[in-house]
Amino acid sequence: MSDCIFCKIATGEIPSACLWNDERVFAFRDINPQAPV
Repeated sequence: MSDCIFCKIATGEIPSACLWNDERVFAFRDINPQAPV
């Protein structure tokens, strides 16, 4: 795998709070959102 931070999040090398995932999409929370969530 490459050094891509998003690849590492998707494969679980970097922990994240997954909101949704399927064969095409992996959604997780922004670490510093600019709008209220």
